[in-house]
Amino acid sequence: MSLTVLPLLSKRMEGEFDVFKILFETLEKNNEKLQEGDVIVISTKFISNSQGRIMDLPSVKPSVMGKEISETYQLKPQIAEIIIRESDKIFGGIGGFVITSSDNIMAPNAGIDKSNAKKDKIILYPTNPYLVAEQIRRKIFLKMLIHVGIILVDSRLMPARIGTSGVAIACAGIEPVLDMRSKKDLDGNPLKVTFQAVVDNLATIANHKMGEGAESKPFSIVRDSGAKLTDRKISPSEMAISPDQCVYVRGLSSPPNTTK
Repeated sequence: MSLTVLPLLSKRMEGEFDVFKILFETLEKNNEKLQEGDVIVISTKFISNSQGRIMDLPSVKPSVMGKEISETYQLKPQIAEIIIRESDKIFGGIGGFVITSSDNIMAPNAGIDKSNAKKDKIILYPTNPYLVAEQIRRKIFLKMLIHVGIILVDSRLMPARIGTSGVAIACAGIEPVLDMRSKKDLDGNPLKVTFQAVVDNLATIANHKMGEGAESKPFSIVRDSGAKLTDRKISPSEMAISPDQCVYVRGLSSPPNTTK
């Protein structure tokens, strides 16, 4: 069977709501049914909206540090303040963007987003995304007695690439990476450090079909993916490494050796 992606058109939601309930209403309206082994990809913005993770910019009072970040990186003081509150660490940045890390997720401006938000509103990352994904997975099992995987997807700029790609912020019910170490390449050489980012790959595939504008497709079903499903609880440490272990961060922070 070939992998298929089924994006689901959904109504726009306002205020806090039950994602699980809206998922099944959306499935019915799209004349789709979940199957054993499906992977359900859900937009993090949709999850954030369901949690009321939307801030009113005019109500944010910038701190002294917020004002400093604002001046340094040419940001609105309110946005700079939100970035500080949502970040564990700030690495630096350029005009309009601050590179941050929160729960070992590196992102420009702490992942906050103004797209698909009303004027003077900012959408933050969801709270406890792994718990949210696990709760949705369990509710589906209790309702339908089928095993599915859940991925919460966001779009992200990639280093030195044009455009955005999908990235998994959290997952449940699916093994996040495939350990390829000890396997061999086409020439018979053993792979020493290769891990395949299964959930990130599926997140990108689904994100391509879900869109990032006015498509209103916060759900997507990835069917016959070949991914390994699991009942065990997934830890965030299985999908991300600390920034000081990242080859990009370490490489750019280390001075070049120009000695010949």
